[in-house]
Amino acid sequence: MPLHPGNSEAPDDKGGGRRLAVNPFYGETNPVSGMTEAPPTHRLPDAPLSPSTAYQLVHDELMLDGNSRLNLATFVTTWMEPQAGVLMAECRDKNMIDKDEYPRTAELERRCVAMLADLWNAPDPTAAVGCSTTGSSEACMLAGMALKRRWATRNADRYPGARPNLVMGVNVQVCWEKFCNFWEVEPRLVPMEGERFHLDPGAAAELCDENTIGVVGILGSTFDGSYEPIADLCAALDALQERTGLDVPVHVDGASGAMVAPFLDEDLVWDFRLPRVASINTSGHKYGLVYPGVGWALWRDGAALPEELVFRVNYLGGDMPTFALNFSRPGAQVVAQYYSFLRLGREGYRAVQQASRDVARRVADAVAKLGDFRLLTRGDELPVFAFTTAPDVRAYDVFDVSRRLREKGWLVPAYTFPPNREDLSVLRVVCRNGFSEDLGELFLEDLGRVLPELRRQPHPFTQDRGAATGFHH
Repeated sequence: MPLHPGNSEAPDDKGGGRRLAVNPFYGETNPVSGMTEAPPTHRLPDAPLSPSTAYQLVHDELMLDGNSRLNLATFVTTWMEPQAGVLMAECRDKNMIDKDEYPRTAELERRCVAMLADLWNAPDPTAAVGCSTTGSSEACMLAGMALKRRWATRNADRYPGARPNLVMGVNVQVCWEKFCNFWEVEPRLVPMEGERFHLDPGAAAELCDENTIGVVGILGSTFDGSYEPIADLCAALDALQERTGLDVPVHVDGASGAMVAPFLDEDLVWDFRLPRVASINTSGHKYGLVYPGVGWALWRDGAALPEELVFRVNYLGGDMPTFALNFSRPGAQVVAQYYSFLRLGREGYRAVQQASRDVARRVADAVAKLGDFRLLTRGDELPVFAFTTAPDVRAYDVFDVSRRLREKGWLVPAYTFPPNREDLSVLRVVCRNGFSEDLGELFLEDLGRVLPELRRQPHPFTQDRGAATGFHH
């Protein structure tokens, strides 16, 4: 979570910051009798409020948030069936870590791991090990920890003197930068080149040495929605091992693609069918179709997850292994994941993801036909496409487009690519379940409406590109 400063607003006479205004009609019966002193915003009120008043104050302030369904920046699920919402409400008071008290919730988690092991073609699904997490960021941290510990064990005669490194594309999600920072691992980044916007297998292999704990391949880059060539990466590392003897494992960051490719790209080999793939993560709350708060990490077998990283708790009088960064968290999202697996099955997931890809392709094609833009991707891998202004467009840039669409309610991220393509700034559209063809048509209509004014601008108006958008992943 981002770090927030304390009270930076002008204090009132008691040092509590500004105060919230209370509408007289928030009173229970008589508007006057229900009045209360306006509560402060940066310290605890002196006295309680009625539930209805507290609710209304919070509710009114949250109306100023954006509409999540119109947020084309986020990969996170913004719609689920009402029945899933009911199940989540029934389970929000259950603590996932308390497996002794909530054994059936623990059982549903175990079933989800087994389903994912089967979906990702583990050689022996019964031998694969995995766990739920709060999201892909935690799952990546756990996978990185396992890679580092395996490397440290193999190099016990040199570590901690030697500094471990992790090879990945410069397009990785920020959680990998955090992992390298927090766990003191040197990040070795493969830059973008030309029209290649993700990792190059040969370049990745060249960066590996005896201190490399692993290589991260991304099945669905957040920058443009493209799949990285996981099979080619493994082949390059196989050749490296033949030449040098270095045996470098691969972790697949499948935050989005691991819940898309198994259903829409069944012939694509990227998962545990590749012997070099040691672990895979995904976000249940992205294309796994669950509200925010759940991710998954799986290892191909027990040997890929060092035993010393696993903690054991008493579970129904027995032994329950756990692997997590945090402790208490609600079981609601895990239950919702099992509901989605049970509700949709393979055919249902295939239909949902195909619908999202179809929308992405149609909207991308329509954007290209406007003539003002050049597509980088077309939504034919992840249901995501990225585009930039055409070479002859000089009056405006992608940041102007993002700002004008925001006035219409659409949140479309504009950002500059990392090395070596800092010259390229793009817009990205994420098509999720719930972003229907109808919403796609409305988006295109609004985009078409802002173009005439943008074309009449004397020049792009964005002065500070770094501050122009908060969206980068």
